[in-house]
Amino acid sequence: MPRPLVATIDINALRTNLERAKKCAPRSKVWAVVKANAYGHGLERSIRGFADADGLGLIELDGAAKLRQLGWRKRILLLEGFFGPSDLITISDYQLDTVVHCAEQLVMLEKAKLTTKIDVYLKMNSGMNRLGFTPQHYRAAYERLRAIPAVRDISFVTHFANAEDPNNAGLSLGEQLRRFYAATEGLPGERCLSNSAADLMHPECAADWVRPGIMLYGGTPGDATAQDFGLLPAMTLNSEIIGIQHIVAGDAVGYGSAFVADKPMTIGVVACGYADGYPRQAPTGTPVVVDGVKTQLVGRVSMDMITVDLTSIATARVGSKVTLWGNGLPIDDVANAAGTVGYELMCAIAPRVQIVELN
Repeated sequence: MPRPLVATIDINALRTNLERAKKCAPRSKVWAVVKANAYGHGLERSIRGFADADGLGLIELDGAAKLRQLGWRKRILLLEGFFGPSDLITISDYQLDTVVHCAEQLVMLEKAKLTTKIDVYLKMNSGMNRLGFTPQHYRAAYERLRAIPAVRDISFVTHFANAEDPNNAGLSLGEQLRRFYAATEGLPGERCLSNSAADLMHPECAADWVRPGIMLYGGTPGDATAQDFGLLPAMTLNSEIIGIQHIVAGDAVGYGSAFVADKPMTIGVVACGYADGYPRQAPTGTPVVVDGVKTQLVGRVSMDMITVDLTSIATARVGSKVTLWGNGLPIDDVANAAGTVGYELMCAIAPRVQIVELN
């Protein structure tokens, strides 16, 4: 029989979370973000889960082409744009929208000979200092775009650095909004501002489009829980206990003997490790659920196994069901314990993990 590690993807949870995103911005259209293979949930599943979205956004050009081949006929936005002149042919052929964020991309567009026009989102660097034109150079970039025959419609986009912490001393949400609207004042075209955090927490930021990502999969930015926002976990990672050890005070567990028992304990071995996508840095104390009872990881994460404390779970045995995250254990709780974010855990699920669907 197969190894008992299974990731269950709940298509209805994707639908529910999209509906929540839409209710947060009822007058906006929605780009559902499906980069990184829909945050590890699968592009084909994302089409079904996000059928009511107005468009899909992602990074990967081959992923965009696959979405078209899978039958998605609505809009698709390349969130980082294109990386070489040949990409523009694919963008034109598949009728993709693309971000333009630097002078080099402008030059490629100016030189391109495309048979059909494309729609462009002009990216502003409103203070995050990753991609985009600064406000003082934004209008010049806009005028260059307007002069390119291959460009049809121009829209405007920026990205918030601290939407979950709007009064951040380094860069406030209000300051990014001020910079964006000052630089785009009077320019015709649609605006796209809100990520998941802004969609959930700052309805005043909603513009023509919102582009939720992590919330669609049941994860949350910041300290609030998915349950607080009415979101459902779209991925549940389950396994089983495959071995049990009874140890006494002074016995160590796992590589490096990093955990040493201070009393008699029952240790369960779970079929899941960092080669499956479980975070290797997860420390002793990371939450795990066994037979419906919350317990904790002990010792170091191995390539194929983790060890958990079964001392207080009288019913635990080989074959006991284990929830590593998802229904019954929020992914953000596991991520926080491991010093990372739920995004990383979702995206890290390895190909060898069996995936099943709930509709």
